[in-house]
Amino acid sequence: MSHNQPAIEVSRLRKVFHIPRRDPGLGGAVKALFRPRYAEKVAVDDISFSVPPGEIVGYIGVNGAGKSTTIKMLTGILAPTAGLVRVLGRDPHKERVANARQIGVVFGQRTQLWWDLALVESLNLIARIYDVGPKRYKELLEQFSYTLELGELLAKPVRQMSLGQKMRAELAATLIHEPRVVYLDEPTIGLDVVVKEKIRAFIKEQNRAKGTTVVLTTHDLGDIEELCGRVIIIDAGRVIYDGPLATIRERFGQYRGITFETARPLEHPLTLPPGAEVVGQEERRLELRFDRTRASASQVAAAVMSQLEVLDFSLCEPDLTSIVKQIYGGALSEARPA
Repeated sequence: MSHNQPAIEVSRLRKVFHIPRRDPGLGGAVKALFRPRYAEKVAVDDISFSVPPGEIVGYIGVNGAGKSTTIKMLTGILAPTAGLVRVLGRDPHKERVANARQIGVVFGQRTQLWWDLALVESLNLIARIYDVGPKRYKELLEQFSYTLELGELLAKPVRQMSLGQKMRAELAATLIHEPRVVYLDEPTIGLDVVVKEKIRAFIKEQNRAKGTTVVLTTHDLGDIEELCGRVIIIDAGRVIYDGPLATIRERFGQYRGITFETARPLEHPLTLPPGAEVVGQEERRLELRFDRTRASASQVAAAVMSQLEVLDFSLCEPDLTSIVKQIYGGALSEARPA
């Protein structure tokens, strides 16, 4: 594979499932046996994108948008109905064994570990399957034990682990053979904040140190904000946005918030610049929202401070959750990047 060649290349990719249709009752069962009928379900509809080596890409969408189906085609689990898929220059479905040696996959709600074995035994087996040399395996095991805090877990059967412990173990199992491409499907689902931060830090370090290409599908937008510079948004099987996360913020983060701590409670209505409004008020705390295309933060702050004694204030950037809601509401229909 050429250094300039994309790690992942997808062109006009399409996946259609044929779902059996059956009328109710015994008659319907007999009819379905002799004259089966099928309905077509288009899960992925003519999508194209490429991912260069070493990039972390967020692949996001609502449930049923086609994210997991795409990942299954990239890993070779599913064959495309139409279109081209190349991972490290290979067709993942036709060259499944060669492809599997170069990729790692974490499915947040499934496990690749042996349920009744101690974690270290599962890791030993996986290392042998992938022909990881004993010396390198020992180095990686020590590294992962430290960064993922696996020390006390190595002798523990997987079935006895908490959800957060299992996910740290899954990451170690996925990366023990040092794959060049990693797919993370909901890697932090159901985890507490502390465990999420550990996993995010580990993913960033693997990407920085080894140039690992990462495709991240998640409903946790905190994962996207922490890890990804680029996002691909899919809806109803089609890509509706592919570009920098910063552009999403700039284009759709129209409203910003600003909070003031005041010396005295607000007693009279404020005179504010156009596009600014009060959205919350407590004893000595005032929350405003303003349209950044109509007023600047300094204009809003100056207006408030000319009418109230302000002790402190803080500016809040737009939340990615609200931005994505705008996108699904149709905000991208006239403004999709090329």
